[in-house]
Amino acid sequence: MPLDHVDVLIVGAGLSGIGTACHLTRDAPGRTYAILEARDAVGGTWDLFRYPGVRSDSDMFTLGYAFRPWRGERSIADGAAIREYIRDTARAYGVDRYIRFRHRVVRAEWSSADARWTVTAERTDTGERTRLTCSFLTACAGYYRYDRGHTPDFPGADRFTGPVVHPQHWPRDLDWRDRRVVVIGSGATAVTLVPALAEEAAHVTMLQRSPGYVAALAATDPLARALRRLPPRLSGPVVRWKNVLVSVAGFQLSRRRPKLMKALLRRGVTRWLPPGYDVDTHFTPRYDPWDQRLCAVPDGDLFRAVSEGSASIVTDHVETFTETGIALASGIHLDADVIVTATGLTLHPIGGLRLRVDGHDVDLGRTVAYKGAMLSGVPNFALTLGYTNASWTLKADLVARYVCRVLNHLQDHGLRAATPLTPTFPPGTELSPLIDLSSGYVRRGVHALPRQGPRTPWRLHQNYLRDVRLLRRSPLTDRHLHFT
Repeated sequence: MPLDHVDVLIVGAGLSGIGTACHLTRDAPGRTYAILEARDAVGGTWDLFRYPGVRSDSDMFTLGYAFRPWRGERSIADGAAIREYIRDTARAYGVDRYIRFRHRVVRAEWSSADARWTVTAERTDTGERTRLTCSFLTACAGYYRYDRGHTPDFPGADRFTGPVVHPQHWPRDLDWRDRRVVVIGSGATAVTLVPALAEEAAHVTMLQRSPGYVAALAATDPLARALRRLPPRLSGPVVRWKNVLVSVAGFQLSRRRPKLMKALLRRGVTRWLPPGYDVDTHFTPRYDPWDQRLCAVPDGDLFRAVSEGSASIVTDHVETFTETGIALASGIHLDADVIVTATGLTLHPIGGLRLRVDGHDVDLGRTVAYKGAMLSGVPNFALTLGYTNASWTLKADLVARYVCRVLNHLQDHGLRAATPLTPTFPPGTELSPLIDLSSGYVRRGVHALPRQGPRTPWRLHQNYLRDVRLLRRSPLTDRHLHFT
């Protein structure tokens, strides 16, 4: 019996997968496609994360799709609003009809003789395995495990008598009202949780081993508010490009003048906090800005909670959990009724999908990313990894449009496959991970990441303006991409 076949198979029905499907309908019409989604809902991260206060840490005018500008009032939107925006976009473009839910893709095998992928998916509801084929495979499943977050092995964790919760799997029935809560972590999830929990908790303590950079960001964009009377097709690009240029400028300043950027960030934090607050201990990291992702807090809500006394920040190390809280290395004991381990993600590139090309396993850690969109030696395959220093969707949109360019080139020239050739670099050339951050979740899973080289097109510059030229404007054919 012949297997189901589609021209393009998309893995994941989150922000990237839905966007890719919409781009196919717009920029490569006539292609058949299907979306395989391991969970039972559209939205990806924005459907999975349900912890209090969950929100974007990028502005919605760049996190939203370029082809469907964000129309909400808030630039920093809550998770429910983002989830509905993704679902509404899927309905508007009719791509929701092509989603197969509860299908976790586990393996894909490429045959050069047939010029197609044979993809195996496992039903998450029945355990049954099913297979289908496609001419082009694109992985839009992000880079972390949906079924398991990262929690360190804290000494004495089994002694604590209250609930211990990871934000990735927030219980619907958890009651933190009028209770003492300790949130372990200093990343985007922690700084989001603390002010949200502080609205009803007796007190919230953010316990961090070391501080991260935190900056206040206006929850409502003044330019977007001024242009609200214009149609979205006119106002959307203006606000989007303003925010792109601001983020690029901020990142470049961080890289070229890190001391100046540190001073500006410190000054911004100091303005929000009470006089005499120990900013150096709790808000001044040892690393330079953007060595790890900078955390944005809308309208300074974290700083307000600290200033009002409903939340506090402790910078120390966990010695052990106790029956009633956490004992710290300094000798201090934090009393707690609830402990939240906002301790990060478990890296899981391309959703854990295993690739084989002509009978040989593909070791992702030995591949090199081509234009940040394809992998060396892997035909008709694309992966979507958003920016670490800007909105995820800026890069996802570029990758989706690039995939459409490749598909149209293949069709227009009677070709069947496009393969980035394995690059040859001078002896001693050092390759770096595709996600070039010093964050803990990257260091823990760095061996599983594709690599990047020292120069274009094998180098990711984390620069939207350069990537617009590289993915949308530069010639599609070059000596690195082999067509057959």
